[in-house]
Amino acid sequence: MEITWLGHAAWLIESDGKRVLIDPFITGNPSAPVGSEELDRIDLIMVTHNHSDHLGDAVKISNRTGAKVVSMFENVNMMHSDGLKQENGFGMNKGGELIDIGGLKVALVQAVHSGNECGVILGIGNKTLYHAGDTAFFSDMELIGEQFSIDVAFLPIGGYFTMGPKQAAKAAKAVKAKVVMPMHYNTFPQIKQDPEMFIQMLSGQRGIVALPGKTIKL
Repeated sequence: MEITWLGHAAWLIESDGKRVLIDPFITGNPSAPVGSEELDRIDLIMVTHNHSDHLGDAVKISNRTGAKVVSMFENVNMMHSDGLKQENGFGMNKGGELIDIGGLKVALVQAVHSGNECGVILGIGNKTLYHAGDTAFFSDMELIGEQFSIDVAFLPIGGYFTMGPKQAAKAAKAVKAKVVMPMHYNTFPQIKQDPEMFIQMLSGQRGIVALPGKTIKL
């Protein structure tokens, strides 16, 4: 599996010939290492909520590549109104089991934020990934860890709009992920944080600080 951070909360996941984008905020993202037109051969796009720094270029990339788009039901309806092709939208809701979309396993889980928010679970290859989206810490993260055996968790640490490092370290422990990667920090002045400080707060878990555009192999 190859994981590439595209800055902010955007990630590209590649495994077994499948390519998945999560929260593809590329245009206008000062830390994005690529332009949206450089992202091709995308099979699936997952969007955690409808704020512009997460929904980003989802419609444009899907219409160009044919990628399926998964998000909360209302968010997908909004994207259809913005031009997303009808056959490519998969509006879901929180609480279900993993379902198969084009050979990838997906589910939506609770998040505490705004914007028809959710976290996303992705089963790809033999790994299960959890992208928390924008969220505060909440104790039911333990239930997410119980339901899904999480190999990799992407957690926001910026504070101001989401968890800060201390709460994110609690979240990492709650979901019991084997590998934890921080996100949603240093894009804007309000969310300036030291990711290495967050890594030091982890207890018994591997923490990796990704660099925008650099690919991590797991």
